Amino acid sequence: MARPASQLLLTVTLVSGLVIYTVSQRRAEKKPNFIIVLADDIGWGDLDVNQPEKHTNNTPNLNKMAQQGLRLTDYHSPASTCSPSRAAILTGRYGLRNGVTHNFAVNSVAGLPLSEVTLAQLLQQAGYYTAVIGKWHLGHNGPYSPNNRGFDYYFGIPYSNDMGCTDTPGYDLPPCLPCVSSEPQVIRQRRSVPSGCYSKVGLPLVENNSIVEQPLNLWALTDKYRSAALRIIHSARARAEPYFLLVASAHMHVPLAPVVADTSGEAVYAASLQELDGLVGVLKAAADETDKGNTLIWFTGDNGPWEEKCQFAGSVGPFTGKWQTSKGGGSAKRTTWEGGHRVPTVVYWPGRIPANTTSSALLSGMDIFPTVLSLAGVAPPADRRYDGIDASGVLLRGEQSGHEFLFHPNSGAAGKFGDLQTVRAGKHKAFYITGGAAACSGGTGQEQLHNPPLIFDLDREEAEETPLQFATAEYRVIAERVARKREELLWDIATDGSVSTADYSQDELAAPCCDRREAVCRCHTVC
Repeated sequence: MARPASQLLLTVTLVSGLVIYTVSQRRAEKKPNFIIVLADDIGWGDLDVNQPEKHTNNTPNLNKMAQQGLRLTDYHSPASTCSPSRAAILTGRYGLRNGVTHNFAVNSVAGLPLSEVTLAQLLQQAGYYTAVIGKWHLGHNGPYSPNNRGFDYYFGIPYSNDMGCTDTPGYDLPPCLPCVSSEPQVIRQRRSVPSGCYSKVGLPLVENNSIVEQPLNLWALTDKYRSAALRIIHSARARAEPYFLLVASAHMHVPLAPVVADTSGEAVYAASLQELDGLVGVLKAAADETDKGNTLIWFTGDNGPWEEKCQFAGSVGPFTGKWQTSKGGGSAKRTTWEGGHRVPTVVYWPGRIPANTTSSALLSGMDIFPTVLSLAGVAPPADRRYDGIDASGVLLRGEQSGHEFLFHPNSGAAGKFGDLQTVRAGKHKAFYITGGAAACSGGTGQEQLHNPPLIFDLDREEAEETPLQFATAEYRVIAERVARKREELLWDIATDGSVSTADYSQDELAAPCCDRREAVCRCHTVC
């Protein structure tokens, strides 16, 4: 797509009663660059400055970015699993609108519905160079691939880094077997594989529409992502072209693969966190070097930590979901407890975002869509309804107004996929359905329906341990407000003519495969 660096300016001049038309060349107004860093399965407490009392130093670059920018303390992923969270970030819409309510699989034939318009598509049309590096997880076949959803360049993995075998598996529970290069595919499929490990297809590394490595070398992935990101930043600068770069890191999703001498769980996780932080530091340095003052960097997460992974899972900080954990279930990823969706978030834009500031405005990953478009001067399509809000006032002017209400959809632990099972209203949070994902101990907790809902005051109970008493006036007022807004949103979605439906069907032939004649689709050369 041609992107003009200048524009024609028509000038009308009145001279002695004659109208004279002149055409002059003027440089187009400089547009800001955007770098979105999306960490995978990261805990709110993994950011040092969110828990200074821990005296850790795992995120020095993010700490510095927070000191030079804005830290958002009440910021939430749109869902507590991968695909629905990413779909909502790129569309600004809840999963019940964009159709993505749970994860896509290795064998998925489709992805984010083609009726949805992505942030990348809109920026691309506005003259931005667009690139995504890292995990996609919104469909890897044909029209669903990143290159067909608004990204000029794609380099990464089509889904999570545990969805496929590697020759040298990283740290995980249970430990997965390595890929086998000598056995035929059919024999490999019959081998005994630990629960939770994928074995039939090697984890592929994709550049644009080609598999360049399968199985990929998980241990070299961060270096490859770093190099690709730097090429994009520097080449965009050389072309004087604005860019939108989404870096969807493999950290902190298992398997973890840091180079570390101490292989204890705590040391492995810390080393992985430091590796992620180092990547952020490199991106920030490159952005400052090439276009400081004109590049916004937004660091956040797609959901909370995978508690089932025990020592290889991150920290939820004080958001422990004690009501649920006391019943034996996990309260992080795949749940609507705070640990599942409250994620560490820092936004940096020197000269535009005031340094060393903190905001407790209630915000969501869905807000990236309208906020970035607003800052880029791009209007979203008017033929659909959105759930994200423009948070540029929070970022640039210190405003504290976020969402009045924020809805947390079920992502797999309890209820039906996409159910708006939990509602946030100011400091209060109401649960219509509770349940737990698998905890480190293996317990899941029983699914429970709550009518009337279970309501917590997060100012008093950030650990979500003791709900309000039903008989109190405070409870009655909040329950009525929440019920009304929940019904209003459900009705709004039911009457929304732009609602999409995702195709979750699967076919073994849909799995990305470099060479089907080889075990685990092994790729010896660029395919």
